[in-house]
Amino acid sequence: QVQLVESGGGLVQAGGSLRLSCAASGRTFSIANMGWFRQAPGKERELAAQINRSNGATYYVASVKGRFTISAENGKNTVYLQMNSLKPEDTAVYYCAATETVYSAYKYWGQGTQVTVSS
Repeated sequence: QVQLVESGGGLVQAGGSLRLSCAASGRTFSIANMGWFRQAPGKERELAAQINRSNGATYYVASVKGRFTISAENGKNTVYLQMNSLKPEDTAVYYCAATETVYSAYKYWGQGTQVTVSS
């Protein structure tokens, strides 16, 4: 089993920055990809960013490219989401998640952290 705990959310003005952190524990050896999902009220949860912990390949949804950066340290134990030039449209609950293989769906989820961007 893998446990994921997010931190770093909060209230920020448009144009500001936040860094989200996700600490993984448990069977971290089973983690292949780690990602950040976000869900705004009334909208589906979407994958904002993803990193393959084996080769470092990253994915970003088009709306955050050039503004968000996903990174990892301590092997597969910690992942970050650096969020710059924040927009009100980025307001959402952000969830850390992990897969067991590069092909499998996301299996492990954190509880989420609220990010609110004011105009």
